[in-house]
Amino acid sequence: MRARVRVPRGPSLWSPAIPAQARNRAWAGLRQAQLSPTNETLSPPPEPTAPIPPGDADALWAAAREQLRTSLPTSTFEIWLEPLRPADLAAGNLRLAAPAGIRAWVERRYAGLILDSLAAIDPSIGAVSFDGTRGAAPGHPAVADAPLNPHYTFERFVIGEGNQLAHAAALAVAEAPAEAYNPLFLHGRPGLGKTHLLVAIANYLADNAPSLTVRYTTAESFTNEFVGALQRDGSEAFKARYRDLDVLLIDDVQFLEGKHHTEEEFFHTFNALYEAGSQIVLSADRIPSELSVLAKRLRDRFEWGLTVPVNAPNLATRLTVLRRLVNEAGVDVADREALVELAKRIDANVRQLHGALTRVIAHASLRTRPLTSELIAEVLPRAAPREAAGSGEDIKSAVAESFGLSPRDLDGPSRAAAQVRARQVAILLTREMTDLSLPAIGRLYGGRDHSTILNAIRRIESEAGVDEGLRRRLEDLRTELHS
Repeated sequence: MRARVRVPRGPSLWSPAIPAQARNRAWAGLRQAQLSPTNETLSPPPEPTAPIPPGDADALWAAAREQLRTSLPTSTFEIWLEPLRPADLAAGNLRLAAPAGIRAWVERRYAGLILDSLAAIDPSIGAVSFDGTRGAAPGHPAVADAPLNPHYTFERFVIGEGNQLAHAAALAVAEAPAEAYNPLFLHGRPGLGKTHLLVAIANYLADNAPSLTVRYTTAESFTNEFVGALQRDGSEAFKARYRDLDVLLIDDVQFLEGKHHTEEEFFHTFNALYEAGSQIVLSADRIPSELSVLAKRLRDRFEWGLTVPVNAPNLATRLTVLRRLVNEAGVDVADREALVELAKRIDANVRQLHGALTRVIAHASLRTRPLTSELIAEVLPRAAPREAAGSGEDIKSAVAESFGLSPRDLDGPSRAAAQVRARQVAILLTREMTDLSLPAIGRLYGGRDHSTILNAIRRIESEAGVDEGLRRRLEDLRTELHS
Protein backbone atom coordinates (compact mmCIF):
# COMPACT_ATOMS: atom_id res chain seq x y z
CA MET A 1 0.00 0.00 0.00
CA ARG A 2 1.34 3.39 -0.95
CA ALA A 3 1.97 5.76 1.93
CA ARG A 4 0.10 9.03 1.75
CA VAL A 5 0.36 12.18 3.80
CA ARG A 6 -2.89 13.92 4.67
CA VAL A 7 -2.48 17.64 4.05
CA PRO A 8 -4.80 20.13 5.76
CA ARG A 9 -7.17 21.67 3.23
CA GLY A 10 -7.43 25.40 2.81
CA PRO A 11 -5.76 28.28 0.98
CA SER A 12 -2.02 28.75 1.19
CA LEU A 13 0.04 31.87 0.60
CA TRP A 14 0.47 30.64 -2.95
CA SER A 15 -3.26 30.20 -3.62
CA PRO A 16 -4.43 31.94 -6.82
CA ALA A 17 -7.29 33.35 -4.76
CA ILE A 18 -4.84 35.53 -2.77
CA PRO A 19 -3.72 38.70 -4.61
CA ALA A 20 0.01 39.09 -5.17
CA GLN A 21 0.25 42.25 -3.03
CA ALA A 22 -1.50 40.58 -0.10
CA ARG A 23 0.72 37.53 -0.51
CA ASN A 24 3.86 39.70 -0.47
CA ARG A 25 2.67 41.49 2.68
CA ALA A 26 2.03 38.11 4.30
CA TRP A 27 5.52 36.90 3.48
CA ALA A 28 6.99 40.16 4.76
CA GLY A 29 5.05 39.77 8.01
CA LEU A 30 6.28 36.23 8.48
CA ARG A 31 9.86 37.33 7.79
CA GLN A 32 9.60 40.19 10.25
CA ALA A 33 8.19 37.85 12.89
CA GLN A 34 11.14 35.50 12.38
CA LEU A 35 13.63 38.34 12.84
CA SER A 36 11.83 39.94 15.79
CA PRO A 37 13.97 39.75 18.99
CA THR A 38 10.82 39.77 21.15
CA ASN A 39 9.55 36.50 19.75
CA GLU A 40 11.96 33.94 21.13
CA THR A 41 9.74 30.92 20.40
CA LEU A 42 10.03 31.20 16.65
CA SER A 43 12.64 29.26 14.70
CA PRO A 44 15.65 31.20 13.42
CA PRO A 45 15.50 32.25 9.80
CA PRO A 46 16.54 29.54 7.34
CA GLU A 47 20.02 29.53 5.91
CA PRO A 48 20.14 31.35 2.58
CA THR A 49 20.07 29.03 -0.40
CA ALA A 50 22.62 29.12 -3.16
CA PRO A 51 21.66 31.50 -5.99
CA ILE A 52 20.21 29.98 -9.13
CA PRO A 53 22.72 30.11 -11.99
CA PRO A 54 21.41 32.37 -14.80
CA GLY A 55 19.68 30.39 -17.52
CA ASP A 56 19.62 27.14 -15.50
CA ALA A 57 16.06 25.94 -16.15
CA ASP A 58 16.53 22.70 -14.18
CA ALA A 59 17.74 24.45 -11.04
CA LEU A 60 15.04 27.13 -11.25
CA TRP A 61 12.26 24.58 -11.66
CA ALA A 62 13.67 22.40 -8.87
CA ALA A 63 13.50 25.34 -6.45
CA ALA A 64 10.02 26.32 -7.59
CA ARG A 65 8.81 22.72 -7.25
CA GLU A 66 9.82 22.64 -3.60
CA GLN A 67 7.88 25.81 -2.88
CA LEU A 68 4.85 24.53 -4.75
CA ARG A 69 5.05 21.16 -3.02
CA THR A 70 4.81 22.75 0.43
CA SER A 71 2.03 25.17 -0.51
CA LEU A 72 -0.35 22.72 -2.19
CA PRO A 73 -2.18 19.60 -0.99
CA THR A 74 -0.16 16.50 -1.75
CA SER A 75 -2.78 15.01 -4.08
CA THR A 76 -3.00 18.23 -6.12
CA PHE A 77 0.76 18.50 -6.51
CA GLU A 78 1.16 14.85 -7.51
CA ILE A 79 -1.68 14.91 -10.06
CA TRP A 80 -1.06 18.21 -11.82
CA LEU A 81 2.46 19.54 -11.10
CA GLU A 82 4.63 16.47 -10.47
CA PRO A 83 4.60 15.44 -14.17
CA LEU A 84 5.90 18.85 -15.37
CA ARG A 85 9.51 19.03 -16.62
CA PRO A 86 11.61 22.08 -17.57
CA ALA A 87 12.24 22.42 -21.31
CA ASP A 88 14.23 25.64 -21.58
CA LEU A 89 14.65 29.12 -20.12
CA ALA A 90 15.06 32.13 -22.41
CA ALA A 91 14.25 35.85 -22.26
CA GLY A 92 12.56 35.55 -18.87
CA ASN A 93 10.24 32.73 -20.00
CA LEU A 94 10.43 29.25 -18.48
CA ARG A 95 9.00 26.68 -20.85
CA LEU A 96 7.63 23.55 -19.15
CA ALA A 97 6.85 20.23 -20.83
CA ALA A 98 3.49 18.82 -19.74
CA PRO A 99 1.74 15.55 -20.70
CA ALA A 100 -1.05 16.17 -23.19
CA GLY A 101 -3.69 14.84 -20.82
CA ILE A 102 -3.10 17.56 -18.23
CA ARG A 103 -1.51 20.44 -20.16
CA ALA A 104 -4.69 22.47 -20.81
CA TRP A 105 -5.91 22.18 -17.24
CA VAL A 106 -2.53 23.06 -15.70
CA GLU A 107 -2.17 26.10 -17.96
CA ARG A 108 -5.65 27.32 -17.13
CA ARG A 109 -5.62 26.61 -13.40
CA TYR A 110 -2.01 26.74 -12.20
CA ALA A 111 -0.05 28.98 -14.58
CA GLY A 112 -0.41 32.02 -12.32
CA LEU A 113 0.57 30.09 -9.24
CA ILE A 114 3.68 28.68 -10.94
CA LEU A 115 4.68 32.10 -12.25
CA ASP A 116 4.39 33.64 -8.77
CA SER A 117 6.66 30.94 -7.39
CA LEU A 118 9.23 31.41 -10.15
CA ALA A 119 9.22 35.21 -9.79
CA ALA A 120 9.75 34.92 -6.04
CA ILE A 121 12.94 32.95 -6.74
CA ASP A 122 14.13 34.94 -9.75
CA PRO A 123 12.47 38.34 -10.35
CA SER A 124 13.65 38.32 -13.97
CA ILE A 125 11.14 35.57 -14.77
CA GLY A 126 8.09 37.21 -16.35
CA ALA A 127 6.34 34.36 -18.15
CA VAL A 128 5.75 30.61 -18.09
CA SER A 129 4.55 28.52 -21.04
CA PHE A 130 3.67 24.88 -21.60
CA ASP A 131 4.57 22.46 -24.34
CA GLY A 132 3.13 19.00 -24.90
CA THR A 133 4.95 15.74 -24.40
CA ARG A 134 4.31 12.42 -26.05
CA GLY A 135 1.59 10.90 -23.96
CA ALA A 136 1.18 10.89 -20.22
CA ALA A 137 3.08 9.06 -17.56
CA PRO A 138 1.96 5.44 -17.22
CA GLY A 139 -0.72 5.03 -14.61
CA HIS A 140 -3.74 3.07 -13.53
CA PRO A 141 -6.98 3.29 -15.53
CA ALA A 142 -10.31 3.68 -13.76
CA VAL A 143 -11.62 0.26 -12.75
CA ALA A 144 -15.17 -0.91 -12.22
CA ASP A 145 -17.10 -4.10 -11.60
CA ALA A 146 -19.05 -3.41 -14.82
CA PRO A 147 -17.81 -1.57 -17.93
CA LEU A 148 -17.93 2.19 -17.50
CA ASN A 149 -20.47 3.65 -19.92
CA PRO A 150 -18.42 5.94 -22.21
CA HIS A 151 -21.51 8.07 -22.83
CA TYR A 152 -21.67 9.07 -19.16
CA THR A 153 -19.55 12.21 -19.32
CA PHE A 154 -19.92 15.73 -17.98
CA GLU A 155 -20.36 17.04 -21.52
CA ARG A 156 -23.39 14.79 -22.12
CA PHE A 157 -25.04 15.53 -18.79
CA VAL A 158 -28.03 17.85 -19.31
CA ILE A 159 -27.92 20.54 -16.64
CA GLY A 160 -31.11 22.02 -15.19
CA GLU A 161 -32.38 23.62 -12.03
CA GLY A 162 -32.77 20.28 -10.28
CA ASN A 163 -29.24 19.01 -10.86
CA GLN A 164 -27.07 22.09 -11.40
CA LEU A 165 -25.45 21.98 -7.95
CA ALA A 166 -24.85 18.23 -8.16
CA HIS A 167 -23.16 18.61 -11.56
CA ALA A 168 -20.96 21.46 -10.32
CA ALA A 169 -19.93 19.54 -7.19
CA ALA A 170 -19.13 16.38 -9.16
CA LEU A 171 -17.05 18.34 -11.68
CA ALA A 172 -15.16 20.08 -8.86
CA VAL A 173 -14.34 16.69 -7.34
CA ALA A 174 -13.15 15.36 -10.70
CA GLU A 175 -10.91 18.38 -11.27
CA ALA A 176 -9.41 18.38 -7.77
CA PRO A 177 -9.91 15.06 -5.95
CA ALA A 178 -9.94 15.28 -2.13
CA GLU A 179 -9.68 19.07 -2.25
CA ALA A 180 -13.18 20.33 -2.95
CA TYR A 181 -15.73 18.15 -1.15
CA ASN A 182 -14.83 14.95 0.64
CA PRO A 183 -16.93 12.93 0.87
CA LEU A 184 -19.43 14.01 -1.78
CA PHE A 185 -22.87 12.47 -1.21
CA LEU A 186 -25.49 12.65 -3.98
CA HIS A 187 -29.07 11.63 -3.24
CA GLY A 188 -32.31 11.42 -5.20
CA ARG A 189 -34.85 9.06 -6.70
CA PRO A 190 -33.75 6.51 -9.32
CA GLY A 191 -33.35 7.73 -12.88
CA LEU A 192 -32.29 11.31 -12.15
CA GLY A 193 -28.60 11.10 -13.08
CA LYS A 194 -26.65 10.09 -9.96
CA THR A 195 -24.98 7.16 -11.69
CA HIS A 196 -24.23 9.35 -14.70
CA LEU A 197 -22.33 11.80 -12.48
CA LEU A 198 -20.37 9.11 -10.61
CA VAL A 199 -19.30 7.43 -13.84
CA ALA A 200 -18.52 10.85 -15.36
CA ILE A 201 -16.04 11.44 -12.53
CA ALA A 202 -14.38 8.08 -13.23
CA ASN A 203 -14.24 8.74 -16.99
CA TYR A 204 -12.84 12.25 -16.47
CA LEU A 205 -10.06 11.01 -14.19
CA ALA A 206 -9.22 8.15 -16.55
CA ASP A 207 -8.69 10.70 -19.32
CA ASN A 208 -7.05 13.52 -17.38
CA ALA A 209 -5.29 11.90 -14.42
CA PRO A 210 -4.34 8.36 -15.48
CA SER A 211 -1.83 8.06 -12.65
CA LEU A 212 -4.66 7.86 -10.11
CA THR A 213 -6.22 4.58 -9.03
CA VAL A 214 -9.98 5.01 -9.34
CA ARG A 215 -12.71 2.46 -8.61
CA TYR A 216 -16.42 2.71 -9.38
CA THR A 217 -18.77 0.08 -7.96
CA THR A 218 -22.17 -0.37 -6.35
CA ALA A 219 -22.84 -1.13 -2.72
CA GLU A 220 -24.32 -4.47 -3.77
CA SER A 221 -21.13 -5.43 -5.63
CA PHE A 222 -19.07 -4.28 -2.65
CA THR A 223 -21.15 -6.54 -0.41
CA ASN A 224 -20.99 -9.55 -2.72
CA GLU A 225 -17.25 -9.20 -3.13
CA PHE A 226 -16.70 -8.89 0.61
CA VAL A 227 -18.80 -11.99 1.36
CA GLY A 228 -17.00 -13.91 -1.38
CA ALA A 229 -13.61 -12.91 0.00
CA LEU A 230 -14.55 -14.15 3.47
CA GLN A 231 -15.67 -17.47 2.05
CA ARG A 232 -12.52 -17.96 -0.04
CA ASP A 233 -9.32 -16.70 1.53
CA GLY A 234 -10.11 -14.02 4.09
CA SER A 235 -10.45 -10.28 3.79
CA GLU A 236 -6.83 -9.18 3.33
CA ALA A 237 -6.95 -9.22 -0.49
CA PHE A 238 -10.28 -7.42 -0.37
CA LYS A 239 -8.83 -4.73 1.90
CA ALA A 240 -5.87 -4.24 -0.43
CA ARG A 241 -8.28 -3.89 -3.36
CA TYR A 242 -10.35 -1.15 -1.74
CA ARG A 243 -7.99 0.68 0.59
CA ASP A 244 -5.14 1.41 -1.81
CA LEU A 245 -7.19 3.81 -3.93
CA ASP A 246 -7.04 7.47 -4.77
CA VAL A 247 -10.75 7.76 -5.60
CA LEU A 248 -13.62 5.46 -4.59
CA LEU A 249 -17.10 5.93 -6.07
CA ILE A 250 -19.93 3.81 -4.67
CA ASP A 251 -23.50 3.83 -5.98
CA ASP A 252 -26.62 2.97 -3.95
CA VAL A 253 -25.11 2.87 -0.48
CA GLN A 254 -28.62 2.28 0.90
CA PHE A 255 -27.98 -1.35 -0.06
CA LEU A 256 -25.66 -1.61 2.96
CA GLU A 257 -28.60 -1.23 5.35
CA GLY A 258 -29.04 -4.26 7.58
CA LYS A 259 -25.84 -5.97 6.42
CA HIS A 260 -23.90 -5.54 9.63
CA HIS A 261 -20.65 -7.29 8.68
CA THR A 262 -20.44 -5.37 5.40
CA GLU A 263 -21.25 -2.12 7.21
CA GLU A 264 -18.37 -2.79 9.58
CA GLU A 265 -15.95 -3.41 6.72
CA PHE A 266 -17.13 -0.34 4.82
CA PHE A 267 -16.76 1.76 7.96
CA HIS A 268 -13.08 0.81 8.22
CA THR A 269 -12.58 1.22 4.45
CA PHE A 270 -14.10 4.71 4.62
CA ASN A 271 -11.85 5.68 7.53
CA ALA A 272 -8.70 4.33 5.87
CA LEU A 273 -9.35 6.18 2.61
CA TYR A 274 -10.40 9.42 4.28
CA GLU A 275 -7.37 9.51 6.55
CA ALA A 276 -5.11 8.78 3.57
CA GLY A 277 -6.52 11.82 1.76
CA SER A 278 -8.39 9.81 -0.88
CA GLN A 279 -11.59 11.10 -2.48
CA ILE A 280 -14.87 9.34 -1.67
CA VAL A 281 -18.08 9.85 -3.66
CA LEU A 282 -21.34 8.16 -2.66
CA SER A 283 -24.92 8.06 -3.90
CA ALA A 284 -28.20 6.88 -2.39
CA ASP A 285 -31.92 7.20 -2.94
CA ARG A 286 -32.30 9.43 0.14
CA ILE A 287 -30.29 11.65 2.48
CA PRO A 288 -27.96 10.02 5.03
CA SER A 289 -30.20 10.80 8.02
CA GLU A 290 -33.04 8.84 6.40
CA LEU A 291 -30.91 5.68 6.06
CA SER A 292 -32.29 4.73 9.44
CA VAL A 293 -31.23 1.07 9.36
CA LEU A 294 -27.64 2.04 8.59
CA ALA A 295 -25.25 2.37 11.53
CA LYS A 296 -25.24 5.90 12.93
CA ARG A 297 -21.47 6.22 12.72
CA LEU A 298 -21.67 5.61 8.97
CA ARG A 299 -24.50 8.11 8.53
CA ASP A 300 -22.44 10.68 10.41
CA ARG A 301 -19.42 10.13 8.16
CA PHE A 302 -21.53 10.45 5.03
CA GLU A 303 -22.39 13.99 6.18
CA TRP A 304 -18.79 15.07 6.82
CA GLY A 305 -18.47 16.58 3.35
CA LEU A 306 -21.11 17.93 0.98
CA THR A 307 -24.58 16.41 0.62
CA VAL A 308 -26.33 17.42 -2.60
CA PRO A 309 -29.80 16.51 -3.91
CA VAL A 310 -30.45 15.46 -7.49
CA ASN A 311 -34.02 16.52 -8.19
CA ALA A 312 -36.45 15.69 -10.97
CA PRO A 313 -35.90 17.66 -14.20
CA ASN A 314 -38.18 20.59 -14.94
CA LEU A 315 -39.94 21.03 -18.29
CA ALA A 316 -37.06 22.91 -19.92
CA THR A 317 -34.56 20.24 -18.88
CA ARG A 318 -36.79 17.41 -20.07
CA LEU A 319 -37.21 19.15 -23.41
CA THR A 320 -33.42 19.53 -23.77
CA VAL A 321 -32.97 15.82 -23.00
CA LEU A 322 -35.55 14.86 -25.63
CA ARG A 323 -33.97 17.04 -28.30
CA ARG A 324 -30.58 15.49 -27.67
CA LEU A 325 -32.00 11.95 -27.80
CA VAL A 326 -33.87 12.69 -31.03
CA ASN A 327 -30.75 14.15 -32.66
CA GLU A 328 -28.65 11.15 -31.62
CA ALA A 329 -31.30 8.74 -32.94
CA GLY A 330 -31.43 10.59 -36.27
CA VAL A 331 -35.21 11.02 -36.04
CA ASP A 332 -36.82 13.87 -37.97
CA VAL A 333 -39.51 15.64 -35.94
CA ALA A 334 -41.43 18.06 -38.16
CA ASP A 335 -44.00 18.92 -35.49
CA ARG A 336 -42.24 21.39 -33.18
CA GLU A 337 -44.82 20.90 -30.45
CA ALA A 338 -44.47 17.10 -30.39
CA LEU A 339 -41.47 17.04 -28.06
CA VAL A 340 -43.04 19.70 -25.84
CA GLU A 341 -46.12 17.53 -25.52
CA LEU A 342 -44.03 14.49 -24.65
CA ALA A 343 -42.01 16.46 -22.07
CA LYS A 344 -45.25 17.58 -20.42
CA ARG A 345 -46.59 14.05 -20.16
CA ILE A 346 -43.50 12.40 -18.64
CA ASP A 347 -42.20 14.27 -15.60
CA ALA A 348 -40.85 11.54 -13.30
CA ASN A 349 -37.26 11.04 -14.41
CA VAL A 350 -34.94 10.87 -17.41
CA ARG A 351 -35.09 7.08 -17.63
CA GLN A 352 -38.86 7.09 -18.07
CA LEU A 353 -38.56 9.96 -20.52
CA HIS A 354 -36.15 7.93 -22.63
CA GLY A 355 -38.44 4.91 -22.50
CA ALA A 356 -41.46 6.97 -23.53
CA LEU A 357 -39.59 8.47 -26.49
CA THR A 358 -38.49 4.99 -27.60
CA ARG A 359 -42.09 3.83 -27.42
CA VAL A 360 -43.36 6.75 -29.50
CA ILE A 361 -40.62 6.30 -32.12
CA ALA A 362 -41.47 2.59 -32.37
CA HIS A 363 -45.16 3.34 -32.94
CA ALA A 364 -44.30 5.96 -35.56
CA SER A 365 -42.07 3.49 -37.38
CA LEU A 366 -44.47 0.53 -37.24
CA ARG A 367 -47.42 2.59 -38.37
CA THR A 368 -45.42 4.66 -40.89
CA ARG A 369 -46.63 7.88 -39.33
CA PRO A 370 -44.70 11.04 -38.52
CA LEU A 371 -43.88 11.78 -34.89
CA THR A 372 -46.56 14.34 -34.03
CA SER A 373 -48.43 15.62 -31.00
CA GLU A 374 -51.45 13.58 -32.10
CA LEU A 375 -49.44 10.35 -32.16
CA ILE A 376 -48.01 11.10 -28.71
CA ALA A 377 -51.53 11.68 -27.37
CA GLU A 378 -52.58 8.28 -28.74
CA VAL A 379 -49.58 6.40 -27.42
CA LEU A 380 -49.33 8.18 -24.06
CA PRO A 381 -52.84 9.18 -22.94
CA ARG A 382 -52.74 11.45 -19.92
CA ALA A 383 -55.34 9.61 -17.91
CA ALA A 384 -53.85 6.15 -18.32
CA PRO A 385 -50.61 4.60 -17.08
CA ARG A 386 -47.93 3.79 -19.59
CA GLU A 387 -48.83 0.09 -19.48
CA ALA A 388 -51.16 -2.05 -17.44
CA ALA A 389 -49.42 -3.46 -14.39
CA GLY A 390 -50.14 -7.01 -15.54
CA SER A 391 -48.00 -6.48 -18.66
CA GLY A 392 -44.96 -7.27 -16.52
CA GLU A 393 -45.70 -10.97 -17.14
CA ASP A 394 -45.85 -10.33 -20.90
CA ILE A 395 -42.44 -8.65 -20.78
CA LYS A 396 -41.00 -11.54 -18.81
CA SER A 397 -42.35 -14.07 -21.32
CA ALA A 398 -41.09 -12.13 -24.34
CA VAL A 399 -37.60 -11.74 -22.91
CA ALA A 400 -37.41 -15.39 -21.84
CA GLU A 401 -38.40 -16.50 -25.34
CA SER A 402 -35.80 -14.20 -26.88
CA PHE A 403 -33.08 -15.85 -24.76
CA GLY A 404 -34.39 -19.39 -25.30
CA LEU A 405 -35.49 -19.73 -21.67
CA SER A 406 -38.74 -20.17 -19.78
CA PRO A 407 -40.27 -17.40 -17.64
CA ARG A 408 -39.59 -19.53 -14.58
CA ASP A 409 -35.85 -19.41 -15.35
CA LEU A 410 -35.96 -15.65 -14.76
CA ASP A 411 -37.42 -16.07 -11.29
CA GLY A 412 -34.99 -18.63 -9.92
CA PRO A 413 -31.70 -18.21 -8.02
CA SER A 414 -29.50 -19.45 -10.88
CA ARG A 415 -26.37 -17.37 -11.53
CA ALA A 416 -25.78 -18.84 -15.01
CA ALA A 417 -24.67 -16.03 -17.32
CA ALA A 418 -27.53 -16.40 -19.81
CA GLN A 419 -30.21 -16.42 -17.12
CA VAL A 420 -28.68 -13.46 -15.27
CA ARG A 421 -28.47 -11.42 -18.48
CA ALA A 422 -32.06 -12.29 -19.48
CA ARG A 423 -33.35 -11.43 -16.02
CA GLN A 424 -31.58 -8.07 -16.03
CA VAL A 425 -32.89 -7.21 -19.50
CA ALA A 426 -36.44 -8.12 -18.44
CA ILE A 427 -36.13 -6.00 -15.30
CA LEU A 428 -34.95 -2.97 -17.29
CA LEU A 429 -37.80 -3.27 -19.80
CA THR A 430 -40.34 -3.78 -17.01
CA ARG A 431 -39.12 -0.60 -15.36
CA GLU A 432 -39.35 1.33 -18.63
CA MET A 433 -42.71 0.06 -19.81
CA THR A 434 -44.81 -0.38 -16.68
CA ASP A 435 -45.78 1.60 -13.62
CA LEU A 436 -44.50 -1.08 -11.27
CA SER A 437 -42.34 0.10 -8.36
CA LEU A 438 -38.92 -1.40 -7.71
CA PRO A 439 -40.24 -3.63 -4.87
CA ALA A 440 -43.11 -4.77 -7.12
CA ILE A 441 -40.66 -5.66 -9.90
CA GLY A 442 -38.60 -7.53 -7.31
CA ARG A 443 -41.64 -9.61 -6.35
CA LEU A 444 -42.27 -10.31 -10.04
CA TYR A 445 -38.75 -11.73 -10.38
CA GLY A 446 -38.50 -14.20 -7.53
CA GLY A 447 -38.83 -11.88 -4.54
CA ARG A 448 -35.64 -9.91 -5.08
CA ASP A 449 -35.17 -6.72 -3.06
CA HIS A 450 -35.37 -3.26 -4.62
CA SER A 451 -31.59 -2.70 -4.42
CA THR A 452 -30.97 -5.80 -6.52
CA ILE A 453 -33.53 -4.60 -9.06
CA LEU A 454 -31.94 -1.15 -9.21
CA ASN A 455 -28.47 -2.64 -9.66
CA ALA A 456 -29.75 -4.83 -12.53
CA ILE A 457 -31.20 -1.79 -14.28
CA ARG A 458 -27.99 0.18 -13.98
CA ARG A 459 -25.79 -2.71 -15.05
CA ILE A 460 -27.74 -3.29 -18.27
CA GLU A 461 -27.86 0.44 -19.02
CA SER A 462 -24.10 0.62 -18.56
CA GLU A 463 -23.33 -2.46 -20.66
CA ALA A 464 -25.70 -1.36 -23.42
CA GLY A 465 -23.50 1.69 -23.86
CA VAL A 466 -20.54 -0.47 -24.96
CA ASP A 467 -22.19 -3.69 -26.23
CA GLU A 468 -23.74 -3.21 -29.69
CA GLY A 469 -25.33 -6.68 -29.64
CA LEU A 470 -27.07 -6.02 -26.34
CA ARG A 471 -28.28 -2.63 -27.56
CA ARG A 472 -29.80 -4.19 -30.70
CA ARG A 473 -31.49 -6.90 -28.63
CA LEU A 474 -33.04 -4.29 -26.36
CA GLU A 475 -34.36 -2.30 -29.32
CA ASP A 476 -35.80 -5.45 -30.94
CA LEU A 477 -37.56 -6.39 -27.71
CA ARG A 478 -38.96 -2.88 -27.28
CA THR A 479 -40.32 -2.95 -30.83
CA GLU A 480 -41.86 -6.37 -30.33
CA LEU A 481 -43.49 -5.42 -27.06
CA HIS A 482 -44.81 -2.11 -28.38
CA SER A 483 -46.40 -3.87 -31.34
